[in-house]
Amino acid sequence: MSDVEIRLLGPGEGQFLQSVAEDVFDGPLRPPLAEQFLADPRHHLAVALHEGAVVGFASAVHYVHPDKAPELWVNEVGIAPPMRRKGIGRALLGCLSEHAVRLGCREAWVLADPDNTIACSFYQALGGAASPAVMYSFRL
Repeated sequence: MSDVEIRLLGPGEGQFLQSVAEDVFDGPLRPPLAEQFLADPRHHLAVALHEGAVVGFASAVHYVHPDKAPELWVNEVGIAPPMRRKGIGRALLGCLSEHAVRLGCREAWVLADPDNTIACSFYQALGGAASPAVMYSFRL
């Protein structure tokens, strides 16, 4: 992984998203939405760069509560298939975690479909503990 740079993107750094390897994100990036995401101080995007292209990412949002310490919600992790199992996901989440600590977050959490055994094994290997919580979604 020595030839992969892990970088936390900030406002105005959308140029790093101009070259993205196949199957990293769910679909094609939309530059105006990417810039909006990067401009929001509570949105965080760590990327893995290899030979000038994004080969992995992890996105997160930190929440501020009126009655408890901020928390980091890891929204999504994506790695280009040829780059998987090289420690990139671990490095991306490490980058986000270090940033979250600087922001005062005391806990990070991520949702995973129980049928996604690869994701569940990955999060467990990082020390994550499964929660008995159930997620409900509402169409708006």
